[in-house]
Amino acid sequence: MEVRMADRGRRKAPLVLTDEERLTLESLTWRRKTAQALALRARIVLACASGKKNAEVAAELKVHPATVGKWRGRFVEDRLDGLFDEPRPGPARTITDDQVEKVVIKTLEEKPLGATHWSSRSMAAATGMSQSAIVRIWDAFGLQPWRAESFKLSTDPLFIDKLYDICGLYLDPPERAVVLCVDEKSQIQALDRAQPIFPLMPGTPERRSHDYKRHGTTSLFAAFDMATGKVIGSMHRRHRAIEFKKFLDKIDTEVPEHLDVHLVLDNYGTHKTPLIHRWLLRHPRFHLHFTPTSGSWLNMVERWFAELTNKKIRRGAHRSVPQLEHDIRDWIETWNDNPRPYVWVKPAEQILASIGRYCQRIYDSGH
Repeated sequence: MEVRMADRGRRKAPLVLTDEERLTLESLTWRRKTAQALALRARIVLACASGKKNAEVAAELKVHPATVGKWRGRFVEDRLDGLFDEPRPGPARTITDDQVEKVVIKTLEEKPLGATHWSSRSMAAATGMSQSAIVRIWDAFGLQPWRAESFKLSTDPLFIDKLYDICGLYLDPPERAVVLCVDEKSQIQALDRAQPIFPLMPGTPERRSHDYKRHGTTSLFAAFDMATGKVIGSMHRRHRAIEFKKFLDKIDTEVPEHLDVHLVLDNYGTHKTPLIHRWLLRHPRFHLHFTPTSGSWLNMVERWFAELTNKKIRRGAHRSVPQLEHDIRDWIETWNDNPRPYVWVKPAEQILASIGRYCQRIYDSGH
């Protein structure tokens, strides 16, 4: 008799759920307060109860087949109690599951009176627990109410097309061409502290007064070479289309004539004026690739601007705009003596999948 591979192996005990067990398992998979390990075990049991084989469940949930077999067997033997971790040695717990659940739900779904977020002290006062207990619960569930991060999803109707275009340019650049990430860092202020800066000493950080004097602003036009890491920079007091055209002239001069030039840049108005269109028509080797709206993170020169700000501008003191411009030019020369290219590794498909997972998490949380 011919034996199929799918039928091999020890026969599995049937897994049949009561209505109450099914409701409990389903609630464990979507409630935000459920630990992720317990939620995964509930998904495994629900998938097994649908008649799927262990290998099929393992492939669907991206876990090892042995993991599926373990929690399937535990559930068949002990039902819902089998999905929870066994008691560990040591003194008895002083904090109940209901207290932990109360803290987690309160953290996720409520705001303290007169504040935007919970602190460990305010949560301890609201729940009648110790501050150290609150800290341990937050740490166990990965909750950090004091932290907040910013984000913005692009609403550009051509977002996907532009994403594929730029990622493809980074990962597989054209032959006999140079890829330059271009942008302007405008309104760089020449600031001088109102009082002398106290130098760094053992046990004492560098100290500077919080107030300062303004001495004008300048703008930096920069083109970051993705292959070599070198930077073409140009300083201008304004950042109009005419200054951008001058910067394009400089790029045209510095890049060898036999190479095509692909520019990655944002949708700023000065990049799309009739003056720039006429210039591009006279220089057919230049090709423009625009980032999506709210997609400046795709332009790698922004990463270089961050290094310039952190290592030179933020803690610098300048008594005039020419002094500021001189320091920036020196910093660019120093960078180009030992350039460090940034390596782009994510294809567009991976970025889109990451965005999709994030949006799904937000949707599932009820926001």
